Amino acid sequence: MNGSGPPALGPVVGLGFHGSLDTLRATAAEVEEVGGGGFFVSEADHDAFVMLGAAAEHTRQVTLGTAVAIAFARTPMSLAYTAHDLQRLSGGRLVLGLGTQIAPHVVKRFGMPWSRPAARMREYVAALHAIWDCWQHGTKLGFEGDFYTHTLMPQAFSPGPLDGPVPEIWIAGVGPKMVEVAAQVADGLFLHPMTSADYRDRVMLPSVAAARAAAGRAGPFTLAAMAMVATGRTDEEIAASVAVTKRQIAFYASTPAYLPVLAHHGWEELHHAAHEGMRRGDYLTLGELVDDEVLHTFAVVGDPAQVAAGVRARYRPVDQVILTLPFQERAARAAAIEVLALSRH
Repeated sequence: MNGSGPPALGPVVGLGFHGSLDTLRATAAEVEEVGGGGFFVSEADHDAFVMLGAAAEHTRQVTLGTAVAIAFARTPMSLAYTAHDLQRLSGGRLVLGLGTQIAPHVVKRFGMPWSRPAARMREYVAALHAIWDCWQHGTKLGFEGDFYTHTLMPQAFSPGPLDGPVPEIWIAGVGPKMVEVAAQVADGLFLHPMTSADYRDRVMLPSVAAARAAAGRAGPFTLAAMAMVATGRTDEEIAASVAVTKRQIAFYASTPAYLPVLAHHGWEELHHAAHEGMRRGDYLTLGELVDDEVLHTFAVVGDPAQVAAGVRARYRPVDQVILTLPFQERAARAAAIEVLALSRH
C-alpha cells in the first residue's frame, strides 16, 4: 500500500524462519542466494534478535526482520538499543516487526505489565522514535507517557547516529484497534496467517485505508502477509505438509482472537471445537477438524510451482509475503526455497 498500487509483478516473497541456530545460517544464505525477498525470524523458543545477528553475518543484501518480536517483553529503551545495533550490523537491512503476544505470556512468562495493548503499542512506537531521534539528531530525550518514561540519556550511553535511517517498524494486527495503531504510527502492518483473502479485502484493507486517512497519512506503508503454505516436491511430502498445516490452522482457530475471521466465513463451530480440543490437550488430532475448504482458504497448497503461482494470485494486493512453515520438516522448507526462486521478480 505505497500509494501507487501493488507492484505489477506481484508482492515480494520472503521466508519466515522457525528453526534453530543449527540451520539458520545456511537457510538465510539460501534465501539470499535464490533472490528471496526477505528473511524473517519468529520469536518463540529462541531470541529473534540473536538469530538475526547470526543471519546478518551470513548475508549481504536480503532484508532481515522479526515476524514478530514481542514488544511488551522489553522496555522501549532496551529494544531501541538492540534494533539500533542490528541496523548498524546489517548495513541498514532491519525491519523491526512487533507484536503484543497475549496477556498470560507477557505477565506470566516474561513478568512484564499488561494493560490496554493498543494504547500501549501506540506509545511504545512513539517512545522508540523519541529515543532514536535523540541518538540520530542529538535532541534532548524527554519522553513521558502513560506507560513509559524515558528522560535520561547521558552522552556516554548514546550509541550515536546511524549512517542511514532507523529501522522501519511493522506491527502485527488482527483486531480493529491494533490495525488502526499500525496504520497510524507504523511503517507497515503484518497480516496474520489466519487472514483469508476475503477477510483481508473486505474488512482489513478498508480499515487500514480509513485509519490512515483519519490520521492524514499518505506516505509509503507496507502491507505484509504471513502466508501458510503446504508444499513439497512429491505427493508424500505435500501430504505431510498438509497434515501439519491443518493442525496449525486448528491451533489458530482455537484462539478467540481469530474468531472474527472464522465468523466472517460462517465457521464459528470450528473455533468452538478447536478450543475444546486444545482444552483437552488433543493437539495432535486437531487437524481432523479442518476440512479441505478451510485448508485452501487459509493456506496455499501444492508443489513449488503451484504454490509460487498461488501466492502471486492470492496476495497481489499486498507488498510483502512471508512464507510460514512452522513445525515442518526440512523437505518442506527446501521446497519453500524453491518457491522463493520461482517467485523472484
